[in-house]
Amino acid sequence: MKLLIIEDDITLANSIGDYLREDFDVDFAYDGEEGLYEAEKDIYDIILLDIMMPEMDGYEVLDSLRKEGISTPVIFMTAKDSLDDKIKGLRLGADDYVVKPFFREELLARIEAVLRRSGRWTDIASIKYKDLTLERKTKRVFLREKEIFLQGKQYDLLEYLLSNKDTILTKEQIFDRIWGFDSETMVSVVEVYISNLRKTLKNYGYTLPIKTVRGLGYMFSLEESNEEEKA
Repeated sequence: MKLLIIEDDITLANSIGDYLREDFDVDFAYDGEEGLYEAEKDIYDIILLDIMMPEMDGYEVLDSLRKEGISTPVIFMTAKDSLDDKIKGLRLGADDYVVKPFFREELLARIEAVLRRSGRWTDIASIKYKDLTLERKTKRVFLREKEIFLQGKQYDLLEYLLSNKDTILTKEQIFDRIWGFDSETMVSVVEVYISNLRKTLKNYGYTLPIKTVRGLGYMFSLEESNEEEKA
């Protein structure tokens, strides 16, 4: 899962990131303006957001995200502990509010709780869809008892699609999530990988319902289709 830490205290941000790396792919932004830019990509499962920051404060960042329709869960991390501050943050759309200093174990527990409420968290080590099973720790894929061997980032692509069933993912979202927005690869690589993933699974006798939504992106649809989609 991808987590964004928006915190101007670089030492604190790195400390939190190091602790959470076992469970999350962590990115950083060190001021509000940069944080908003990163969060607007809408590729993160959760955001940890400081309030008192240069360029834009956390309230402004969250307010902008919610007005843009970005519903990524947000947990405020701040030394501002008054009731008014907490109410303001929650009314702007924050999902939780952690007061500094805090124990890292408490922060992780709050992250898990927020992700469970939002439906984004899973404790299980595998993702299943009918006869298809993805083992998350080992990044292995099985069709019934037979292992499917995926190349390169095909596993990451398949896991991302399966984790967002019935949700349209744009090419840009997929690219930023799988390759990283700073990758030197072109966004057109998404089309290549979608096509190759379909072909690889078809060779194993499995037709994965990846739908091409013209002009928008791709969607793993639970509605079966016998038609072969073009990337």
